Amino acid sequence: MIDFETSPDRYRHWKLSIDGAIATLTMDVNEDATLFEGYKLKLNSYDLGVDIELADAVERLRFEYPQVRVVIITSLKPRIFCAGANIYMLGTSSHAHKVNFCKFTNETRCGIEDASRNSGQRYIAALNGTASGGGYELALACEEIYLVDDGNAAVSLPEVPLLGVLPGTGGLTRLVDKRKIRRDRADVFSTLAEGLKAKRAKEWGLIDGFFPTSKFDEAIAARAREIVAANHSIEPRQGIKLNPLQIETTADSRQYRYVSLRLHRDQRYADLTVSAPETKLSGYPPTVQEMGDTYWPLRAYRELDNALLHLRANEPEIGLVCLRTKGDLNNVLAVDEMLEEHDDHWLMREITLYMARVLRRLDLTAKSFFAIIEPDSCFAGNLLELALAADRSYMLNDPTNPVEIATSVLNACAFPMSNGLARLEARFLAEPEKFDAVLEQERFDTTTADAIGLITVAPDDLDWDDEIRLAIEERTALSPDALTGMEANLRFAGAETHDTKIFGRLTAWQNWIFQRPNAVGENGALTNYGKPTQAKFDFKRT
Repeated sequence: MIDFETSPDRYRHWKLSIDGAIATLTMDVNEDATLFEGYKLKLNSYDLGVDIELADAVERLRFEYPQVRVVIITSLKPRIFCAGANIYMLGTSSHAHKVNFCKFTNETRCGIEDASRNSGQRYIAALNGTASGGGYELALACEEIYLVDDGNAAVSLPEVPLLGVLPGTGGLTRLVDKRKIRRDRADVFSTLAEGLKAKRAKEWGLIDGFFPTSKFDEAIAARAREIVAANHSIEPRQGIKLNPLQIETTADSRQYRYVSLRLHRDQRYADLTVSAPETKLSGYPPTVQEMGDTYWPLRAYRELDNALLHLRANEPEIGLVCLRTKGDLNNVLAVDEMLEEHDDHWLMREITLYMARVLRRLDLTAKSFFAIIEPDSCFAGNLLELALAADRSYMLNDPTNPVEIATSVLNACAFPMSNGLARLEARFLAEPEKFDAVLEQERFDTTTADAIGLITVAPDDLDWDDEIRLAIEERTALSPDALTGMEANLRFAGAETHDTKIFGRLTAWQNWIFQRPNAVGENGALTNYGKPTQAKFDFKRT
Protein backbone atom coordinates (compact mmCIF):
# COMPACT_ATOMS: atom_id res chain seq x y z
CA MET A 1 0.00 0.00 0.00
CA ILE A 2 1.27 3.48 -0.89
CA ASP A 3 1.22 5.81 2.12
CA PHE A 4 0.91 9.53 1.35
CA GLU A 5 1.60 10.62 4.94
CA THR A 6 5.10 11.87 5.70
CA SER A 7 6.97 14.67 7.50
CA PRO A 8 10.46 16.25 7.37
CA ASP A 9 11.82 13.94 10.06
CA ARG A 10 10.94 11.00 7.80
CA TYR A 11 12.25 12.42 4.51
CA ARG A 12 14.73 10.17 2.74
CA HIS A 13 15.23 12.26 -0.40
CA TRP A 14 14.85 15.94 0.51
CA LYS A 15 16.32 18.30 3.06
CA LEU A 16 14.33 21.36 4.15
CA SER A 17 16.16 24.26 5.81
CA ILE A 18 14.82 27.65 6.86
CA ASP A 19 16.85 30.84 7.20
CA GLY A 20 14.44 33.64 8.06
CA ALA A 21 12.47 34.49 4.93
CA ILE A 22 14.46 32.10 2.72
CA ALA A 23 13.86 28.35 2.57
CA THR A 24 15.99 25.83 0.74
CA LEU A 25 14.64 22.52 -0.51
CA THR A 26 17.62 20.35 -1.37
CA MET A 27 17.21 17.21 -3.45
CA ASP A 28 19.49 14.39 -2.31
CA VAL A 29 17.76 11.22 -3.46
CA ASN A 30 18.68 8.00 -1.67
CA GLU A 31 18.99 5.66 -4.63
CA ASP A 32 18.16 2.58 -2.54
CA ALA A 33 15.04 4.02 -0.86
CA THR A 34 12.64 3.13 -3.67
CA LEU A 35 8.89 2.70 -3.45
CA PHE A 36 9.10 -0.66 -5.22
CA GLU A 37 11.85 -3.15 -6.03
CA GLY A 38 13.65 -3.49 -9.33
CA TYR A 39 15.35 -0.12 -9.82
CA LYS A 40 17.69 2.37 -8.19
CA LEU A 41 17.09 6.11 -8.02
CA LYS A 42 20.43 7.16 -9.49
CA LEU A 43 21.32 10.72 -10.47
CA ASN A 44 18.52 12.25 -8.40
CA SER A 45 15.90 10.48 -10.48
CA TYR A 46 12.60 10.10 -8.70
CA ASP A 47 9.64 7.84 -8.14
CA LEU A 48 6.33 8.59 -6.43
CA GLY A 49 7.96 8.30 -3.00
CA VAL A 50 10.30 11.19 -3.78
CA ASP A 51 7.41 13.34 -4.97
CA ILE A 52 5.24 12.56 -1.94
CA GLU A 53 7.98 14.17 0.17
CA LEU A 54 8.19 17.18 -2.14
CA ALA A 55 4.41 17.69 -2.02
CA ASP A 56 4.53 17.50 1.78
CA ALA A 57 7.30 20.09 1.94
CA VAL A 58 5.43 22.51 -0.33
CA GLU A 59 2.33 22.31 1.91
CA ARG A 60 4.33 22.65 5.14
CA LEU A 61 6.09 25.74 3.87
CA ARG A 62 2.72 27.45 3.45
CA PHE A 63 1.34 26.53 6.88
CA GLU A 64 4.36 26.06 9.13
CA TYR A 65 6.67 28.73 7.66
CA PRO A 66 4.43 31.53 6.34
CA GLN A 67 7.25 34.03 6.86
CA VAL A 68 9.15 32.44 3.96
CA ARG A 69 9.20 34.62 0.83
CA VAL A 70 11.65 32.63 -1.32
CA VAL A 71 12.05 28.88 -1.76
CA ILE A 72 15.23 27.72 -3.47
CA ILE A 73 15.10 24.23 -4.98
CA THR A 74 18.55 22.79 -5.63
CA SER A 75 20.56 19.56 -5.40
CA LEU A 76 23.31 18.10 -3.26
CA LYS A 77 24.51 15.83 -6.04
CA PRO A 78 27.59 17.19 -7.83
CA ARG A 79 26.98 18.28 -11.45
CA ILE A 80 23.42 16.96 -11.48
CA PHE A 81 20.22 18.69 -10.49
CA CYS A 82 17.71 15.99 -11.35
CA ALA A 83 17.53 13.29 -14.02
CA GLY A 84 13.73 13.25 -13.91
CA ALA A 85 11.37 10.35 -13.37
CA ASN A 86 13.22 7.06 -13.04
CA ILE A 87 13.00 5.31 -16.41
CA TYR A 88 13.34 1.78 -15.05
CA MET A 89 10.53 2.48 -12.60
CA LEU A 90 8.32 3.68 -15.46
CA GLY A 91 9.32 0.74 -17.65
CA THR A 92 8.30 -1.83 -15.05
CA SER A 93 5.25 -0.09 -13.57
CA SER A 94 1.66 -0.92 -14.37
CA HIS A 95 -0.16 1.40 -16.72
CA ALA A 96 -2.36 2.63 -13.86
CA HIS A 97 0.65 3.47 -11.69
CA LYS A 98 2.37 5.39 -14.49
CA VAL A 99 -0.71 7.51 -15.10
CA ASN A 100 -1.40 8.15 -11.40
CA PHE A 101 2.28 8.96 -10.86
CA CYS A 102 2.17 11.60 -13.61
CA LYS A 103 -1.08 13.04 -12.27
CA PHE A 104 0.30 13.41 -8.74
CA THR A 105 3.54 15.02 -9.93
CA ASN A 106 1.47 17.44 -12.01
CA GLU A 107 -0.64 18.35 -8.98
CA THR A 108 2.53 18.96 -6.97
CA ARG A 109 3.98 21.25 -9.66
CA CYS A 110 0.67 23.14 -9.84
CA GLY A 111 0.85 23.44 -6.05
CA ILE A 112 4.26 25.11 -6.35
CA GLU A 113 2.83 27.61 -8.83
CA ASP A 114 -0.18 28.17 -6.57
CA ALA A 115 2.17 28.97 -3.67
CA SER A 116 4.06 31.50 -5.79
CA ARG A 117 0.83 33.06 -7.08
CA ASN A 118 -1.26 33.14 -3.90
CA SER A 119 1.03 32.77 -0.88
CA GLY A 120 3.92 35.03 -1.82
CA GLN A 121 6.42 32.18 -1.68
CA ARG A 122 8.44 32.61 -4.87
CA TYR A 123 10.18 29.45 -6.05
CA ILE A 124 13.64 29.63 -7.62
CA ALA A 125 15.19 26.62 -9.37
CA ALA A 126 18.95 26.69 -8.74
CA LEU A 127 20.18 24.13 -11.26
CA ASN A 128 23.67 23.26 -10.03
CA GLY A 129 23.94 20.67 -12.79
CA THR A 130 22.02 19.04 -15.61
CA ALA A 131 18.23 19.04 -15.37
CA SER A 132 16.64 16.55 -17.76
CA GLY A 133 13.07 15.38 -18.29
CA GLY A 134 11.08 15.68 -15.09
CA GLY A 135 14.00 17.50 -13.50
CA TYR A 136 13.62 20.36 -15.95
CA GLU A 137 9.83 20.12 -15.60
CA LEU A 138 10.26 20.68 -11.85
CA ALA A 139 12.32 23.76 -12.68
CA LEU A 140 9.62 24.96 -15.09
CA ALA A 141 7.13 24.98 -12.19
CA CYS A 142 9.34 27.55 -10.45
CA GLU A 143 9.06 31.26 -11.18
CA GLU A 144 12.75 31.66 -11.97
CA ILE A 145 15.35 29.21 -13.32
CA TYR A 146 19.12 29.65 -13.08
CA LEU A 147 21.67 27.19 -14.51
CA VAL A 148 25.30 26.71 -13.57
CA ASP A 149 27.63 27.36 -16.50
CA ASP A 150 30.25 24.67 -15.97
CA GLY A 151 30.70 23.64 -19.60
CA ASN A 152 28.60 20.51 -19.09
CA ALA A 153 25.26 21.36 -17.46
CA ALA A 154 22.23 21.49 -19.72
CA VAL A 155 18.45 21.49 -19.63
CA SER A 156 16.54 18.97 -21.72
CA LEU A 157 13.23 17.23 -22.35
CA PRO A 158 14.45 13.95 -23.91
CA GLU A 159 11.26 11.91 -23.57
CA VAL A 160 10.22 12.02 -27.23
CA PRO A 161 13.59 11.09 -28.81
CA LEU A 162 14.78 8.66 -26.14
CA LEU A 163 11.65 7.04 -24.69
CA GLY A 164 8.88 7.44 -27.25
CA VAL A 165 6.63 9.13 -24.67
CA LEU A 166 5.86 12.72 -23.68
CA PRO A 167 7.28 14.84 -20.88
CA GLY A 168 4.72 13.76 -18.29
CA THR A 169 4.70 16.69 -15.88
CA GLY A 170 3.52 19.64 -17.91
CA GLY A 171 6.81 20.45 -19.62
CA LEU A 172 5.42 21.01 -23.10
CA THR A 173 2.58 23.22 -21.85
CA ARG A 174 4.84 25.30 -19.62
CA LEU A 175 7.31 25.86 -22.46
CA VAL A 176 4.79 27.53 -24.72
CA ASP A 177 2.10 28.78 -22.29
CA LYS A 178 4.12 29.84 -19.26
CA ARG A 179 7.54 30.75 -20.62
CA LYS A 180 6.08 31.56 -24.07
CA ILE A 181 8.86 29.83 -25.99
CA ARG A 182 8.38 30.05 -29.76
CA ARG A 183 6.71 26.94 -31.13
CA ASP A 184 9.53 26.15 -33.58
CA ARG A 185 12.19 26.47 -30.90
CA ALA A 186 10.10 24.35 -28.50
CA ASP A 187 9.87 21.73 -31.26
CA VAL A 188 13.65 21.65 -31.70
CA PHE A 189 14.29 21.60 -27.96
CA SER A 190 11.78 18.79 -27.30
CA THR A 191 13.40 16.51 -29.89
CA LEU A 192 17.00 17.26 -28.94
CA ALA A 193 17.96 14.52 -26.48
CA GLU A 194 21.09 16.27 -25.20
CA GLY A 195 19.26 19.53 -24.59
CA LEU A 196 20.80 22.99 -24.51
CA LYS A 197 23.59 24.44 -22.40
CA ALA A 198 23.55 27.75 -20.57
CA LYS A 199 24.11 30.39 -23.27
CA ARG A 200 21.65 28.99 -25.83
CA ALA A 201 19.13 28.07 -23.12
CA LYS A 202 19.14 31.70 -21.97
CA GLU A 203 18.81 33.01 -25.54
CA TRP A 204 15.77 30.80 -26.13
CA GLY A 205 14.12 31.71 -22.81
CA LEU A 206 14.47 28.24 -21.28
CA ILE A 207 16.23 29.69 -18.23
CA ASP A 208 16.37 33.16 -16.66
CA GLY A 209 20.12 33.32 -16.26
CA PHE A 210 23.36 31.44 -15.70
CA PHE A 211 26.45 31.84 -13.52
CA PRO A 212 29.86 30.18 -13.43
CA THR A 213 30.44 27.52 -10.81
CA SER A 214 32.57 29.81 -8.64
CA LYS A 215 29.80 32.41 -8.37
CA PHE A 216 26.69 30.23 -8.60
CA ASP A 217 25.78 29.87 -4.91
CA GLU A 218 26.57 33.53 -4.19
CA ALA A 219 24.44 34.71 -7.14
CA ILE A 220 21.45 32.58 -6.11
CA ALA A 221 21.68 33.84 -2.53
CA ALA A 222 21.85 37.44 -3.77
CA ARG A 223 18.78 36.98 -5.97
CA ALA A 224 16.86 35.48 -3.02
CA ARG A 225 17.76 38.47 -0.86
CA GLU A 226 16.55 40.84 -3.60
CA ILE A 227 13.14 39.15 -3.63
CA VAL A 228 12.88 39.30 0.16
CA ALA A 229 13.85 42.98 0.16
CA ALA A 230 11.12 43.72 -2.36
CA ASN A 231 8.58 42.22 0.07
CA HIS A 232 9.68 44.19 3.13
CA SER A 233 6.12 45.15 4.06
CA ILE A 234 4.97 41.57 4.66
CA GLU A 235 3.15 41.16 7.97
CA PRO A 236 4.80 39.09 10.74
CA ARG A 237 3.41 35.55 10.72
CA GLN A 238 3.56 32.63 13.13
CA GLY A 239 2.95 29.29 11.47
CA ILE A 240 1.04 26.25 12.69
CA LYS A 241 2.26 22.68 12.77
CA LEU A 242 0.71 20.03 10.53
CA ASN A 243 0.59 16.95 12.72
CA PRO A 244 0.19 13.38 11.43
CA LEU A 245 -3.37 12.37 10.64
CA GLN A 246 -4.95 9.80 12.92
CA ILE A 247 -6.39 6.99 10.78
CA GLU A 248 -8.03 3.78 11.96
CA THR A 249 -7.94 1.17 9.22
CA THR A 250 -9.64 -2.16 8.68
CA ALA A 251 -9.76 -4.40 5.63
CA ASP A 252 -12.74 -2.44 4.26
CA SER A 253 -12.57 1.01 5.84
CA ARG A 254 -10.52 4.04 6.81
CA GLN A 255 -11.85 6.13 9.67
CA TYR A 256 -10.52 9.64 10.26
CA ARG A 257 -11.75 12.31 12.67
CA TYR A 258 -14.21 13.88 10.21
CA VAL A 259 -13.97 11.62 7.17
CA SER A 260 -15.04 8.03 6.76
CA LEU A 261 -14.23 5.78 3.81
CA ARG A 262 -16.11 2.51 3.49
CA LEU A 263 -15.19 0.14 0.67
CA HIS A 264 -17.65 -2.20 -1.03
CA ARG A 265 -15.10 -4.03 -3.16
CA ASP A 266 -17.46 -6.79 -4.24
CA GLN A 267 -19.66 -4.09 -5.82
CA ARG A 268 -16.74 -1.87 -6.91
CA TYR A 269 -17.90 1.27 -5.11
CA ALA A 270 -17.13 3.20 -1.93
CA ASP A 271 -18.97 5.50 0.47
CA LEU A 272 -16.96 8.62 1.34
CA THR A 273 -18.57 10.62 4.15
CA VAL A 274 -17.49 14.01 5.47
CA SER A 275 -18.90 15.08 8.85
CA ALA A 276 -19.59 18.68 9.82
CA PRO A 277 -18.08 20.25 12.95
CA GLU A 278 -20.06 19.31 16.04
CA THR A 279 -20.66 22.94 17.04
CA LYS A 280 -20.67 26.36 15.44
CA LEU A 281 -17.06 27.45 15.32
CA SER A 282 -16.46 31.04 16.33
CA GLY A 283 -13.60 33.32 17.24
CA TYR A 284 -10.99 35.44 15.51
CA PRO A 285 -7.93 34.25 13.61
CA PRO A 286 -5.68 34.21 16.70
CA THR A 287 -8.10 31.68 18.21
CA VAL A 288 -7.98 29.66 15.00
CA GLN A 289 -4.20 29.78 15.11
CA GLU A 290 -4.27 28.36 18.64
CA MET A 291 -6.46 25.51 17.33
CA GLY A 292 -3.84 24.83 14.66
CA ASP A 293 -4.45 21.84 12.44
CA THR A 294 -7.42 20.72 14.57
CA TYR A 295 -9.51 23.54 13.07
CA TRP A 296 -12.32 21.76 11.22
CA PRO A 297 -11.85 22.97 7.61
CA LEU A 298 -8.13 22.24 7.68
CA ARG A 299 -8.42 18.87 9.44
CA ALA A 300 -11.43 17.68 7.44
CA TYR A 301 -9.92 18.63 4.09
CA ARG A 302 -6.53 17.10 4.93
CA GLU A 303 -8.41 13.90 5.71
CA LEU A 304 -10.45 14.15 2.51
CA ASP A 305 -7.26 14.67 0.50
CA ASN A 306 -5.66 11.59 2.04
CA ALA A 307 -8.76 9.49 1.35
CA LEU A 308 -8.82 10.58 -2.31
CA LEU A 309 -5.15 9.74 -2.78
CA HIS A 310 -5.68 6.36 -1.11
CA LEU A 311 -8.54 5.60 -3.49
CA ARG A 312 -6.45 6.58 -6.50
CA ALA A 313 -3.30 4.67 -5.65
CA ASN A 314 -4.51 1.68 -3.66
CA GLU A 315 -8.06 0.92 -4.80
CA PRO A 316 -7.95 0.76 -8.61
CA GLU A 317 -11.06 -1.43 -8.89
CA ILE A 318 -13.25 1.00 -6.96
CA GLY A 319 -14.93 2.75 -9.87
CA LEU A 320 -17.63 4.78 -8.12
CA VAL A 321 -17.47 6.92 -4.98
CA CYS A 322 -20.73 7.93 -3.30
CA LEU A 323 -20.14 11.29 -1.62
CA ARG A 324 -22.10 11.76 1.58
CA THR A 325 -22.10 14.37 4.34
CA LYS A 326 -23.34 14.20 7.90
CA GLY A 327 -24.20 16.84 10.50
CA ASP A 328 -25.67 20.29 10.93
CA LEU A 329 -25.37 22.39 7.78
CA ASN A 330 -25.56 25.55 9.91
CA ASN A 331 -22.24 24.60 11.46
CA VAL A 332 -20.70 24.28 7.99
CA LEU A 333 -22.07 27.68 6.99
CA ALA A 334 -20.62 29.20 10.16
CA VAL A 335 -17.17 28.01 9.07
CA ASP A 336 -17.63 29.68 5.69
CA GLU A 337 -18.68 32.91 7.37
CA MET A 338 -15.48 32.91 9.43
CA LEU A 339 -13.29 32.15 6.43
CA GLU A 340 -14.90 34.92 4.41
CA GLU A 341 -14.96 37.49 7.22
CA HIS A 342 -11.26 37.03 7.97
CA ASP A 343 -9.95 36.37 4.45
CA ASP A 344 -7.34 39.10 4.99
CA HIS A 345 -5.65 36.92 7.63
CA TRP A 346 -2.92 34.75 6.16
CA LEU A 347 -4.01 31.51 7.89
CA MET A 348 -7.67 31.80 6.94
CA ARG A 349 -6.62 32.57 3.38
CA GLU A 350 -4.25 29.57 3.30
CA ILE A 351 -6.95 27.24 4.61
CA THR A 352 -9.36 28.40 1.89
CA LEU A 353 -6.68 27.94 -0.77
CA TYR A 354 -5.95 24.46 0.55
CA MET A 355 -9.62 23.50 0.44
CA ALA A 356 -9.70 24.63 -3.19
CA ARG A 357 -6.70 22.43 -4.03
CA VAL A 358 -8.31 19.38 -2.44
CA LEU A 359 -11.53 19.97 -4.35
CA ARG A 360 -9.53 20.19 -7.57
CA ARG A 361 -7.91 16.88 -6.63
CA LEU A 362 -11.42 15.41 -6.50
CA ASP A 363 -12.26 16.91 -9.91
CA LEU A 364 -9.17 15.25 -11.38
CA THR A 365 -9.67 11.83 -9.82
CA ALA A 366 -10.50 9.06 -12.30
CA LYS A 367 -13.50 7.74 -10.41
CA SER A 368 -17.20 8.38 -10.88
CA PHE A 369 -18.71 10.51 -8.11
CA PHE A 370 -22.36 10.49 -7.05
CA ALA A 371 -23.56 12.86 -4.33
CA ILE A 372 -26.18 11.23 -2.07
CA ILE A 373 -28.24 13.96 -0.35
CA GLU A 374 -30.54 12.58 2.35
CA PRO A 375 -31.70 13.35 5.91
CA ASP A 376 -28.84 14.44 8.19
CA SER A 377 -26.80 15.55 5.16
CA CYS A 378 -25.02 18.90 5.32
CA PHE A 379 -24.24 19.78 1.72
CA ALA A 380 -23.83 23.47 2.47
CA GLY A 381 -21.24 26.05 1.50
CA ASN A 382 -17.84 24.40 1.11
CA LEU A 383 -19.40 20.91 1.38
CA LEU A 384 -21.92 21.81 -1.32
CA GLU A 385 -18.87 21.90 -3.58
CA LEU A 386 -18.74 18.10 -3.24
CA ALA A 387 -22.21 17.81 -4.73
CA LEU A 388 -21.38 20.33 -7.44
CA ALA A 389 -18.20 18.39 -8.27
CA ALA A 390 -20.08 15.10 -8.47
CA ASP A 391 -21.00 13.63 -11.84
CA ARG A 392 -24.57 13.21 -10.57
CA SER A 393 -26.48 14.17 -7.43
CA TYR A 394 -29.46 12.36 -5.89
CA MET A 395 -31.60 14.26 -3.36
CA LEU A 396 -34.40 12.61 -1.39
CA ASN A 397 -37.86 14.08 -1.96
CA ASP A 398 -39.82 13.28 1.19
CA PRO A 399 -42.11 16.02 2.64
CA THR A 400 -42.30 14.16 5.93
CA ASN A 401 -38.53 14.08 6.28
CA PRO A 402 -37.29 17.24 4.52
CA VAL A 403 -33.77 17.60 3.18
CA GLU A 404 -32.00 20.90 2.60
CA ILE A 405 -28.88 22.19 0.86
CA ALA A 406 -27.42 25.69 1.11
CA THR A 407 -24.97 28.02 -0.57
CA SER A 408 -22.56 30.49 1.00
CA VAL A 409 -20.56 33.39 -0.34
CA LEU A 410 -17.58 31.03 -0.76
CA ASN A 411 -19.42 29.14 -3.51
CA ALA A 412 -19.09 32.24 -5.69
CA CYS A 413 -15.35 32.14 -6.33
CA ALA A 414 -13.32 30.78 -3.38
CA PHE A 415 -12.88 27.27 -4.78
CA PRO A 416 -12.12 27.60 -8.51
CA MET A 417 -11.82 24.53 -10.68
CA SER A 418 -8.77 23.97 -12.90
CA ASN A 419 -10.54 25.92 -15.65
CA GLY A 420 -10.79 28.96 -13.40
CA LEU A 421 -14.57 28.75 -13.03
CA ALA A 422 -16.54 28.31 -9.83
CA ARG A 423 -18.44 25.02 -9.87
CA LEU A 424 -21.73 26.90 -9.68
CA GLU A 425 -20.59 29.01 -12.62
CA ALA A 426 -19.72 25.92 -14.65
CA ARG A 427 -23.05 24.32 -13.76
CA PHE A 428 -25.03 27.28 -15.09
CA LEU A 429 -22.83 28.04 -18.08
CA ALA A 430 -25.89 28.22 -20.33
CA GLU A 431 -27.98 30.11 -17.76
CA PRO A 432 -25.63 32.60 -16.08
CA GLU A 433 -28.53 34.44 -14.46
CA LYS A 434 -29.08 31.42 -12.20
CA PHE A 435 -25.60 31.83 -10.70
CA ASP A 436 -26.57 35.02 -8.85
CA ALA A 437 -30.08 33.74 -8.11
CA VAL A 438 -28.77 30.63 -6.34
CA LEU A 439 -26.33 32.65 -4.23
CA GLU A 440 -29.08 35.08 -3.26
CA GLN A 441 -31.64 32.43 -2.31
CA GLU A 442 -29.06 30.50 -0.23
CA ARG A 443 -31.27 27.64 1.01
CA PHE A 444 -33.11 25.00 -1.03
CA ASP A 445 -35.35 22.09 -0.23
CA THR A 446 -35.56 19.22 -2.71
CA THR A 447 -38.31 20.78 -4.79
CA THR A 448 -36.61 24.15 -5.21
CA ALA A 449 -33.16 22.57 -5.72
CA ASP A 450 -34.59 20.38 -8.47
CA ALA A 451 -36.47 23.25 -10.10
CA ILE A 452 -33.45 25.53 -10.36
CA GLY A 453 -31.10 22.76 -11.47
CA LEU A 454 -28.84 22.21 -8.46
CA ILE A 455 -29.43 18.44 -8.40
CA THR A 456 -29.78 15.67 -10.97
CA VAL A 457 -32.51 13.38 -9.65
CA ALA A 458 -35.05 13.75 -6.81
CA PRO A 459 -36.49 10.27 -6.03
CA ASP A 460 -39.31 10.03 -3.50
CA ASP A 461 -39.03 7.98 -0.33
CA LEU A 462 -40.69 4.92 -1.93
CA ASP A 463 -38.19 4.77 -4.80
CA TRP A 464 -35.11 6.07 -2.97
CA ASP A 465 -33.37 2.81 -2.04
CA ASP A 466 -34.04 1.16 -5.41
CA GLU A 467 -33.02 4.26 -7.34
CA ILE A 468 -29.66 4.51 -5.56
CA ARG A 469 -29.01 0.77 -5.81
CA LEU A 470 -29.78 0.68 -9.54
CA ALA A 471 -27.69 3.78 -10.21
CA ILE A 472 -24.69 2.18 -8.47
CA GLU A 473 -25.15 -1.14 -10.29
CA GLU A 474 -25.54 0.51 -13.69
CA ARG A 475 -22.53 2.78 -13.25
CA THR A 476 -20.16 0.08 -12.06
CA ALA A 477 -21.17 -2.20 -14.95
CA LEU A 478 -19.90 0.25 -17.60
CA SER A 479 -16.42 0.29 -19.12
CA PRO A 480 -14.08 2.10 -16.72
CA ASP A 481 -11.97 3.34 -19.64
CA ALA A 482 -14.95 4.89 -21.37
CA LEU A 483 -16.18 6.43 -18.11
CA THR A 484 -12.80 8.01 -17.36
CA GLY A 485 -12.73 9.61 -20.80
CA MET A 486 -16.36 10.69 -20.62
CA GLU A 487 -16.03 12.26 -17.17
CA ALA A 488 -12.83 14.11 -18.06
CA ASN A 489 -14.56 15.64 -21.08
CA LEU A 490 -17.71 16.63 -19.20
CA ARG A 491 -16.28 18.02 -15.96
CA PHE A 492 -14.43 21.04 -17.36
CA ALA A 493 -16.75 23.12 -19.49
CA GLY A 494 -15.58 26.45 -20.84
CA ALA A 495 -12.25 27.65 -22.18
CA GLU A 496 -8.98 25.80 -21.68
CA THR A 497 -6.41 27.03 -19.19
CA HIS A 498 -2.81 26.21 -18.38
CA ASP A 499 -4.00 23.59 -15.87
CA THR A 500 -6.71 21.98 -18.03
CA LYS A 501 -4.18 21.54 -20.83
CA ILE A 502 -1.86 19.72 -18.44
CA PHE A 503 -4.51 17.52 -16.85
CA GLY A 504 -6.74 17.06 -19.88
CA ARG A 505 -4.80 17.29 -23.10
CA LEU A 506 -1.45 16.04 -21.74
CA THR A 507 -2.88 13.31 -19.53
CA ALA A 508 -5.12 11.99 -22.28
CA TRP A 509 -2.30 11.78 -24.80
CA GLN A 510 0.18 10.32 -22.30
CA ASN A 511 -2.42 7.78 -21.17
CA TRP A 512 -2.79 6.66 -24.80
CA ILE A 513 0.94 6.67 -25.55
CA PHE A 514 1.70 4.63 -22.42
CA GLN A 515 -0.33 1.79 -23.96
CA ARG A 516 1.09 1.94 -27.48
CA PRO A 517 3.64 -0.65 -28.69
CA ASN A 518 6.01 2.12 -29.83
CA ALA A 519 6.49 3.05 -26.18
CA VAL A 520 5.77 -0.02 -24.04
CA GLY A 521 5.65 -2.94 -26.48
CA GLU A 522 8.36 -5.57 -26.69
CA ASN A 523 10.27 -3.37 -29.15
CA GLY A 524 9.13 -0.06 -27.66
CA ALA A 525 11.48 2.79 -26.75
CA LEU A 526 10.58 2.84 -23.05
CA THR A 527 10.87 -0.94 -22.76
CA ASN A 528 14.28 -1.00 -24.46
CA TYR A 529 15.81 1.98 -22.67
CA GLY A 530 19.20 1.03 -21.20
CA LYS A 531 19.30 -2.29 -23.05
CA PRO A 532 21.63 -3.29 -25.89
CA THR A 533 18.58 -3.62 -28.16
CA GLN A 534 17.07 -0.67 -30.00
CA ALA A 535 13.49 0.41 -30.34
CA LYS A 536 11.61 -0.61 -33.48
CA PHE A 537 8.71 1.64 -34.36
CA ASP A 538 5.54 1.07 -36.29
CA PHE A 539 5.82 4.22 -38.40
CA LYS A 540 2.17 4.56 -39.32
CA ARG A 541 0.87 7.84 -37.86
CA THR A 542 -2.35 7.51 -35.89
